[in-house]
Amino acid sequence: MACPSISLVLRVTLIATIALAGIIVLILMYHQSIPSPMCHPTPNRSKRPHRPVALSDAKQPQSVAGTQQKDKPLMLLWFWPEDKKFDFQDCKTLFNMDGCHLTDDRSLYSRAHDVLIFHRAIKDDLSNLPTSPRAGIQRWIWFNMDLPKNTRRIAGIQGLFNLTLSYRKEADIRVRWQLTHKRNTDEDFVLPKKERLLCWILDTEDLDAKSGEGYKYFQKLVTHIKVDVIHTSSGKFLNGENYFQIISSCKFYLSFENSVDRDYITETFNGPLAAGTVPIVLGPPRSNYEDLVPGSSFIHVNDFSDAEKLAEFLQTLDKDSKAYERYFDWRQFYNARRHPTEQNREFAHAICQACQDVGLKRVYRDIPDLYKGFM
Repeated sequence: MACPSISLVLRVTLIATIALAGIIVLILMYHQSIPSPMCHPTPNRSKRPHRPVALSDAKQPQSVAGTQQKDKPLMLLWFWPEDKKFDFQDCKTLFNMDGCHLTDDRSLYSRAHDVLIFHRAIKDDLSNLPTSPRAGIQRWIWFNMDLPKNTRRIAGIQGLFNLTLSYRKEADIRVRWQLTHKRNTDEDFVLPKKERLLCWILDTEDLDAKSGEGYKYFQKLVTHIKVDVIHTSSGKFLNGENYFQIISSCKFYLSFENSVDRDYITETFNGPLAAGTVPIVLGPPRSNYEDLVPGSSFIHVNDFSDAEKLAEFLQTLDKDSKAYERYFDWRQFYNARRHPTEQNREFAHAICQACQDVGLKRVYRDIPDLYKGFM
């Protein structure tokens, strides 16, 4: 009688074991069917969108978060020219230029699309240039506003640059003061009140030096016509409104460049145009000036056989208001923008011009000889 009981127990145990195994199998199958959580890799900092920092000075960053446009290139200013620092927002507020994100933060070098390098700041041994490999198609821009005779030749920089920034017409990025088209041509130009005939703002040391083409011409001119020379002592300059008020009070202004070189036209020409005064220019040929402004907006010393003839012409215009006012006919269609006169903004326009251009075109080239055609 005991055997049937044992057989029944074994049978129940077997059934229970099979049922349990089945349950375990079902549990395992269900568990494997549940999607496993995704494991994201740690973000690669080098692939994040550029977040440039604009600096108003060496220590105080200006955040551009929330206003950044991702399609703008990042341009790194490697050197502050002559340590003259300005607010990068000036590009937009003063010049209406907003083509790139500007930074002087060298830690962003690997992410910069363009690196602007001031020639005069480069050491002879190149030890203060970037040493890390360039990221992608990064462009180095040669920034040189000096005259050829003042440009130092540096061994080893040939082939390092991809673009040039200069006042020269041949430069990839040409720095120049241009007139802007007038939006409302019905707006009349009001000629400022004139209290002087002919003026020249000059640093006292420059006048005492008694050198250069400008001073030589001035010496001849003052024997035939009065020139009001406004002296500024060394280290002190006429800034802002005072500068333009003085120029605007003169009928004519001596826009004499400190050197007669091709394409070399500086703010000394832009000042009287913006102030409502006729510039008397001494510098490159008339055709260079006419690249920038109408030929009837200025008087070139080369248009006269000598200083006496120029003086006679100016005295004639002084008595003929209609003939004088024709020098401002261009004001019907164009405006002249005032340039900054503060020392710390001396290079602001050039840097902003570079920023604007790199945002408009992505030209990449090798320049085996920087000095060819420049020196």
